[in-house]
Amino acid sequence: MQNGKVSIIIPFKNTSNFLPECLDSIRNQTYRDLEVLAVNDHSTDESFDILSSYAQQDERIKLYQNKGNGIIPALQTGYAQCQGDFITRMDSDDIMKPHRLEVMVNSLQKHGAGHVAVGQVNYFSDRGISNGYERYETWLNTLTATGTNFDELYKECVIPSPCWMTYREDFEQCQGFEPNRYPEDYDLTFRFYEQGFAIIPCDQVLHLWRDYDTRTSRTHEHYAQNYFLDIKLHYFLKLNYDPKRPLVVWGAGFKGKKIAKGLKKRNLEFVWLCDNPKKIGKKIYGKRLVHFEALQGLNNPQSIITVANELAQKEIRSYFSDLQQSPMLDYFFFC
Repeated sequence: MQNGKVSIIIPFKNTSNFLPECLDSIRNQTYRDLEVLAVNDHSTDESFDILSSYAQQDERIKLYQNKGNGIIPALQTGYAQCQGDFITRMDSDDIMKPHRLEVMVNSLQKHGAGHVAVGQVNYFSDRGISNGYERYETWLNTLTATGTNFDELYKECVIPSPCWMTYREDFEQCQGFEPNRYPEDYDLTFRFYEQGFAIIPCDQVLHLWRDYDTRTSRTHEHYAQNYFLDIKLHYFLKLNYDPKRPLVVWGAGFKGKKIAKGLKKRNLEFVWLCDNPKKIGKKIYGKRLVHFEALQGLNNPQSIITVANELAQKEIRSYFSDLQQSPMLDYFFFC
C-alpha cells in the first residue's frame, strides 16, 4: 500500500503530569511517518518545558503557541502548520495504543476517500471508572465495532475526539477546525455525517482515555449539557427536519424544556408530548403538554425524544416500532 504522513494535532494546557506518557505513546507508534503539532494553550505549569524537551529529542514533534485562547483556536493554529496526508488529533492527557496509527492508515487506504477511521476506547483512572463512563464506553465501542456510529448520532458524541482519522482532502471538505462551535468534537462528528462519510468498523481498542476531576470536558462550560443540546437541535433542523411533517417533542424535563425553548425561539410549531400525569394538560412556555397517545393522531410526524430513563427509552422504541416508524427518519433520541 502507498503510505503517507500522519499529522497529529495536540492542544495542551496544564497537563504536565500526563504529557510524558502521551508523547511516549506517540513516539512508540509502529507507524513512523508522522508529525506532532503540539499547541500550548497558555499553560502555567511545566507542560511547555516538557514539550520543548521532547521536540529537541524528536524532530517529528513541533511546538507552537496558541494564537487565541481555547481548544478550537489551538486546533486551528496546529492545523495551519500541518503537512500530512492524514489528519487526526490527540488529547494531551491520553495514551495511544502502539498500533493505533497503523490500523487507521491501513483502514483508510483500504476503503478510500469519504471514510472516517475510528477505534475502540478504554477509559482509565487512578480512582476507577464510574458506571456512567463504563456504559458510555460499552455503547460507543458497540457502535464502532459495526461502524454504525451515526445511527445514534443525536444521543451522544459517537466519535471520540482523540480517536479518529481522515484523509486531509476529506477533512477540508467538511471545514476542518474552522467552525467556532463547542463542543468542537461533536460539531465535527455532525459535519462528517453531513458530508455523507462512512465509518470504518473497528474491533480493536486503539485509545486509552484518561478520566480525572480537572479534565476539560468535566470542568469547562463549553462541555455543559446545554451546549450539546444546542448542537443537536442546530443539526437536526439543518439535516433531518422535514418542515412538511408535524414536529413532536417527547419529554418535559430539562432537555425537553431546552429543546422546546429553542423551537419557540425559531418560531417553529411542535406538539409537546408527556407521559407524566402531573404535567399533562399544563402549559410550559405557553405550550400545553398532551398525552403521548396524541402522536397516533398526527399525520407522518417526526419526533425528538428527550426522555433519559433507559427503560422508558426501550418502551418508546417499541411504541414507535408498533407504529412502523424508523429511527433517524421518524424519531430521534436526543439523550
